[in-house]
Amino acid sequence: MPRALIFANGSLPDPEAARALIRPDDLIIAADGGTRHVLALGHTPAVIIGDLDSLPEAGRHEVEAARARIIQYSRDKNETDLELAIGYALESRPDTILVLGALGDRLDQTLGNLSLLSDPALAGFDVRLDDGVEEAFFCRSHAEIRGRSGHIVSLIPWGSRVEGVRTEGLQWPLRNETLYPQKTRGISNELLGEVARVDISSGLLFIVHTRK
Repeated sequence: MPRALIFANGSLPDPEAARALIRPDDLIIAADGGTRHVLALGHTPAVIIGDLDSLPEAGRHEVEAARARIIQYSRDKNETDLELAIGYALESRPDTILVLGALGDRLDQTLGNLSLLSDPALAGFDVRLDDGVEEAFFCRSHAEIRGRSGHIVSLIPWGSRVEGVRTEGLQWPLRNETLYPQKTRGISNELLGEVARVDISSGLLFIVHTRK
C-alpha cells in the first residue's frame, strides 16, 4: 500500500525540507487546516477531514475544484482533526503513516498530537511525526534511526520506566540499561553514521531525531 501522509495544522519550519518528504504515490490527507500546507507545497490532498473550522473559503474552493474528498464532522466532537485523520488513514492499512505539521504553535495540541502516537492500535504500523527537520516516533521493541553523523537523537521514556535499552550507532551507547521518565539520561545523543538501532525489552520509548 502507498504511504499515508497526513498534514496537520501546526507549523512547518522548513517548507522545502517538508516538500522533499512527499512521494508521487503518497496518499495525502489533510486534517482540516493542514490543507494550507498541502496547497502551499504545490499539492492537492486526496482527502480533507475534520470540522473544517480552520479551512479558508478560498482553500475549500480550490480543493473542491480538484475533486478532493471532503469529510466534515460537527464541531461538537470528541476527537481532534488529526485523530480523525489517523483513523481514516488506518482504513487503507498503509505500512507507514507520516504526520507533517503536528508540532509548534499550541503546547496542548502538540502534546495531544504526540500522545496520539502512543495508541496501542498503532503498534503494527510505522507512524512518525516529521517536518523534514525533526522526526518523532515511539519504539515498542525495536527501531532504526536513519540520518547523518552528528544528528541528535533523544530517547525519552513515555509515562514509566523503559527497561533493557540497547543502542548501536550512537555516540554514547546504552547497554541493557533502564531509562526513567523523571531523568534526562537519554537526551541529546548523536548519530555516529547513517543508521542507529535501538532495542528495548519493556516500556514505551519516545524517540526524537533532529537533523542538523
